[in-house]
Amino acid sequence: MSSVTLTQIKKSFGSVDVMNNIDLSIEKGEFCVFVGPSGCGKSTLLRLIAGLELVTSGKIVIGDRDVTHAEPSARGIAMVFQSYALYPHLTVRENIGFGLSLAKRPKAEIKAKVEAAAEALQLGHLLDRKPKALSGGQRQRVAIGRAIVRNPAVFLFDEPLSNLDAALRTQMRMELTDLHRKLGATMIYVTHDQVEAMTMADKIVVLNGGRIEQVGTPMELYNKPASPFVAGFIGSPKMNLIEGSAAEALGCKVYGIRPEHLCLSTTEGQWEANVRHIERLGAETILHLDTVVIGPLIARVAGEEVPPVGTKIFASAIEGREFRF
Repeated sequence: MSSVTLTQIKKSFGSVDVMNNIDLSIEKGEFCVFVGPSGCGKSTLLRLIAGLELVTSGKIVIGDRDVTHAEPSARGIAMVFQSYALYPHLTVRENIGFGLSLAKRPKAEIKAKVEAAAEALQLGHLLDRKPKALSGGQRQRVAIGRAIVRNPAVFLFDEPLSNLDAALRTQMRMELTDLHRKLGATMIYVTHDQVEAMTMADKIVVLNGGRIEQVGTPMELYNKPASPFVAGFIGSPKMNLIEGSAAEALGCKVYGIRPEHLCLSTTEGQWEANVRHIERLGAETILHLDTVVIGPLIARVAGEEVPPVGTKIFASAIEGREFRF
């Protein structure tokens, strides 16, 4: 495993700058997640680290090697993409060991590495099957196994779970974090899903418009967002962000309050509201409220005892839990 250091990275396509002066350090063994909306530059940044795109200016160091201008094959990285890219005519065993076979490694070495990777990924009983006989999650694990046997300095994941259904994504998140603990490897993971970022990362890098908005642990970003963009992106449901004259009356340009930090009352409170919509999720309920003074609000409350749609209620922010930008 190796550290990754990016210094003043800039990427332009013609006259269009898509990455602007990126400085970032990823430590050995860290699980670092790049997150942000479509078009923010997260996949471009990953491709620059991989060498699939060349930097316009700046420096990329993996371990103690400057790889800024090195070929992808010389960077000591292994990449797992959204598409599994498995060979349909080969077995799981052959797919995992394909790169080693291509490099003409000894058969005994290939066998040992493939079986070790398969054990780590719970694929040992599937080694003689073809990809068509596997589930989506199993196919993705085969693609990860193909990366593991290369023993890379850094693993790069480009939205690897996007093609899976919700249940499989949850399972694969756990399996990937388990794998990270077993291998102790440096992993860089790209996703647009902030839930994936929050549940998997040691370090999150929030990107917006080709620049870094904030870097920190999941809870640092949740509890101390550096900007309204980070505040609104990290957390589900998203933070209530109030702007304009309503925010100015509260002493700031943008006022933020998370749904779980709103208290509701049928008798009194800061803001009078009407219940517009209710989402019952079992252990918790999400209320969508319309207020006259500050516009729509989202509140998260426990259980099912909530006022019906159309009810007039009052919402108040828990003191000390507000954000002012």
